[in-house]
Order: sequence, then structure tokens, then C-alpha cells
Amino acid sequence: MNPFYIPVVIIAFIILYKFFFVVKQQTSAVIERFGKFSSVRNSGLQMKIPIIDSIAGRINLKIQQLDVIVETKTKDDVFVRLKISVQFQVIKDKVYDAFYKLENPHDQITSYVFDVVRAEVPKMKLDDVFERKDDIAIAVKSELNEAMINYGYDIIKTLVTDIDPDLQVKEAMNRINAAEREKIAAEYEAEAERIKIVAKARAEAESKRLQGQGIADQRREIARGLEESVDVLNNVGINSQEASALIVVTQHYDTLQSIGEETNSNLILLPNSPQAGSDMLNNMIASFTASNQIGEEMKRQNLKKGLGKKKPGTEE
Repeated sequence: MNPFYIPVVIIAFIILYKFFFVVKQQTSAVIERFGKFSSVRNSGLQMKIPIIDSIAGRINLKIQQLDVIVETKTKDDVFVRLKISVQFQVIKDKVYDAFYKLENPHDQITSYVFDVVRAEVPKMKLDDVFERKDDIAIAVKSELNEAMINYGYDIIKTLVTDIDPDLQVKEAMNRINAAEREKIAAEYEAEAERIKIVAKARAEAESKRLQGQGIADQRREIARGLEESVDVLNNVGINSQEASALIVVTQHYDTLQSIGEETNSNLILLPNSPQAGSDMLNNMIASFTASNQIGEEMKRQNLKKGLGKKKPGTEE
């Protein structure tokens, strides 16, 4: 190869290299001719005139995110830091505006976020800031969209991703929360204890009722048994007083026998002479007789009082 052609080939290669250029996907290139805007080239293999045309810059068309930290004061005088995440994108048809109208779009977006947040948050109390964070995000998005659309930027979404009050305020809120939960727990424990007490009282009342019913049934059966025993003895020629004495003596010795069969019973002193049953029967008969006499005397007195209250001339 002739050495003369080597520089020519190199120069031709350089010219071709300068003539063609590549624009990546989701990117636009701004072409200027002698320093004046010429055209916008999109993704793919593009051509330009070397020396005459130049690439002034490239614009990213992807969705970008900018995080802005804003510190402000709430309506109840609590300082709080909010993290606002702004997702934005250059409008493909407005690459010229996005490239030439704004020197630094991030600073512009940050300024608008500060302005909106510091206008909205001081109207709210701290609890409302947590509850209405979506309202803050919507207000930021609305304000940014209105301002940035003229510069070729579209605000896709704004998010309040973090709300960080002062450390002392957070500790106070945690204490309030803990106290509230302890109060609820104490109320539940008290209610559970009340239910246990009521249930226990009902169980005891039911137990006493059943116990009393059992004792009443037992005494009823004992009385029925004694009545049948007296009837049997009367049928064989034993009168009621003798039958009662025999039953009392029999019950007395049955009781002594049952006590003697218990090995772990405490010492109990009971009358065990042959006259014990007869003495008990006589005491019972005397008590019944005195009781009957008192009852008859009260009836006579009540009858006399009733007759004394009748009007004169009334027939008896």
C-alpha cells in the first residue's frame, strides 16, 4: 500500500467518525449549528456535519427521582422534618424548553417543594401531618406541575416518604401511646377479674342452693322414715310414746357405733348411759308440750282482743 494513502484513510475515518454519532435509548441529543439550536435527535444512529454541527448536550428522558428534606413547624409549634420524593420526567416534545430554559432543574424543583410544604404544614397539627400526608403530597404535585410544565418537565408523582419529629416529641408520643395501651390493658384485666368474681359468686350461690335442697330432701326422707317406723311399731301394739323412745334410743346407739368406726375422728363426749335415750325423749316431749301450751295461750289472747274490738249491738 502506498504510504501516501495512509494519512488519507486516517483523515477519512476521522471524518466519518465525526459525521455519525449514536443516541442511546430514552435519551435525546440537542444539536447546535455554529452555536445556534438546530435540531433534537432521538435514539439511534444519527448524522451531523463535522465542524459545523455540534452536540450541545444530551437530555435524559427516563423518570427521575429527587428527594427533598424540608424542616418546618406545625400548628402546635412542633418542629418536624419531612422527606418529599418527587418523580419527574422530561416531556419528549419539549426537550428544547427543558434544555434551554432551566439551568438547574433540581434546584428549581427543590425551591417549589420548600415553598409548598412550608405553606401547608404550619396549618396542621402534628397528628394531622401524619394523617394527611397524602394531602401534602397532592398539594406539592399540583404546584410543581403548574410551574414545571412550562419548562418541559412533567411531575409524575410526589410522595411524603418520611415524617420525623423532634426526638423529645417522639419520646413523649411513645410515652402517651404506652400509657394509653396500659390503660386499655388495665380495663381489660379489671373486666376479666369482675367476670371471674361474678362467676364465682354465681357458682357459690348455686352450690348453696343445691346444698340446701339436698339437706331439705334428706330431712324430708328422715321424717318419712320415722313416720313409717312409728306406724310399724303401732301395728304391733306399741304406742306412739314407746315407739318414739325406741327410735331415739336406736338412733343414739347407731350414732355411737358410727363414731367408733371412724379411726381419724376427734374425741367427742356423748351421753352413753341406758337412760340417755329416755332423757332425750322426755326433754323433747316436754319442749313440744310447752310449745303447744304457749301457742294455745296466744290464740286465746288474740281471740279476746278481736272480740273486744267489736261494736256494741253487733251480734256474735
